[in-house]
Amino acid sequence: MTVGILGLGLIGGSFAKAYSKAGHKVLASNRTRSTLEFAMLSGDVSGELTDDNIGGCDLLLLCVYPGACVSFLREKGSLIGSKPIVIDTCGTKRAVVEACMPIAREKGFTFVGGHPMAGTQYSGFKYSKANMFTGAPMVIVPPDFNDIALLSKIKELLEPAGFGKLTVTTAEKHDKMIAFTSQLAHVVSNAYVKSPSVREHKGISAGSYKDMTRVAWLNPEMWAELFLDNADNLSAELSGLIAELQKYKDAIDNGDRDGLVELLREGKRMKEEADGR
Repeated sequence: MTVGILGLGLIGGSFAKAYSKAGHKVLASNRTRSTLEFAMLSGDVSGELTDDNIGGCDLLLLCVYPGACVSFLREKGSLIGSKPIVIDTCGTKRAVVEACMPIAREKGFTFVGGHPMAGTQYSGFKYSKANMFTGAPMVIVPPDFNDIALLSKIKELLEPAGFGKLTVTTAEKHDKMIAFTSQLAHVVSNAYVKSPSVREHKGISAGSYKDMTRVAWLNPEMWAELFLDNADNLSAELSGLIAELQKYKDAIDNGDRDGLVELLREGKRMKEEADGR
């Protein structure tokens, strides 16, 4: 198959490497020309994605920020045609789906919301890898949940990436859950390292510190856009967390050992139940 990729960052680069390794033709476009040239030189990309060849792709992956996805489809939508299945990879879905579905209907191509649930705290093509998505879930928001033929086609097109599971859901449910499973963790991690103690942790920290701070090393521009796209859900999660933290602080300030034990026991129990242990 021929795969077109817009954006050769961590996600786009990993898709390029996965499809190239599987023997498929990869065409790509990237804001920084030197990155595209390096990807072509390394053999991970076969050639440049252009106005002339975009309509010949079987799959078009939009691996850029939400606003850039919308702008691209508004500008290039009439060139895509009916052959490619267009899937975005943005971390929020409502804003992208609400803007891109109407463009797709107007221009005559098929748009599917998508979010690969994989990545690292690093960004850029140099950190991308062919096995990034191996075994990971891929969230899909289709235009028609009853179109079994389309869902089968999507599964076939994404197979070379190695996803372990395709999760079909609505944009609303995705954004509500992602506020908890991803965005809240990034906010907490980023705020956690603002303690003055962070400058003195070396030699007195281990796994807990590493786990808690891994995603503090993030892409500020991208995550700010994602947070604001999902502001209502993320704000609700933050309010809930702040309220829970206040309970711990009150118990500690008051020397309430029994209350603190109960809070810790409750959290442990909820973790066990959530993870099926």
